[in-house]
Amino acid sequence: MGLEELQNVRVRLPSGREARVADAISFCYDLSDTDISVLKELLQQGIKSEDELAEALKLSKASINRSVNKLTSLGFVERVKDPNSKGGRPRYLYKPMPMEQLLERMRRDFSYCAEIFSKAIISLT
Repeated sequence: MGLEELQNVRVRLPSGREARVADAISFCYDLSDTDISVLKELLQQGIKSEDELAEALKLSKASINRSVNKLTSLGFVERVKDPNSKGGRPRYLYKPMPMEQLLERMRRDFSYCAEIFSKAIISLT
């Protein structure tokens, strides 16, 4: 299952309400819609530069820069020096974490969150 499919998956909560898994991912990792779009583009299209991402997503380079920095800090994206970058300011490319690793990471993180909430609830009693 890819991020596209994952964005559309809904789960029924104990309250009876439905929630999108993408909303939980956004909440847990503090990701904006732009961050999700950048991650999705990288997962679907592979390694890209900020310029290529800006063009593909029709967003400003500043928005792309904020998103790739956030995704890099989370470990979802790796920043690698462009081997074709010549002198001056280095140019970087952004490589997504492989989908299988990303999904496994999210599973672990959600399990960890469930454990934290459980301990917090137990401490109230």
